[in-house]
Amino acid sequence: MAFNFPAFSYIVALIIDAFLIFFSLFHVIAFDELKTDYKNPIDQCNSLNPQLVLPEYLLHLLFNLLFAVAGEWFSLFLNIPLIAYHINRYRTRPVMSGYGIYDPTSIMNADVLTRCQREGWIKLAFYLLSFFYYLYGYVIALELEREHVEHT
Repeated sequence: MAFNFPAFSYIVALIIDAFLIFFSLFHVIAFDELKTDYKNPIDQCNSLNPQLVLPEYLLHLLFNLLFAVAGEWFSLFLNIPLIAYHINRYRTRPVMSGYGIYDPTSIMNADVLTRCQREGWIKLAFYLLSFFYYLYGYVIALELEREHVEHT
């Protein structure tokens, strides 16, 4: 069975997207814990910023770079709004001493907490839909390669 670079890009995207789904679930649970006062905002932000924010952004960027190299423009086009959102979100983050986007001093504001929780749900939906699209793209890439091999 032939295996081409677009198929490799989609299988990497599938694997990374599974991790991003778990990151989104962790994000939603973490903000639910904050909303119900189950966890301290300082501890929560100290765990979310290094373990969630930058790994999520870098993993998402990684497989989109693979899509660009593979020439999978539609898949890249579907992800550009989220990439732009990640860049803007990181660029306009609160002033903090470390990296990350969640500030413990402002995270308990009702509007900030609601926005962060909504962000988690939207990302979870996006990553779930993307997972099935990447699975479809992987199958199509393998089928196109098989047809190409049969005709040569």
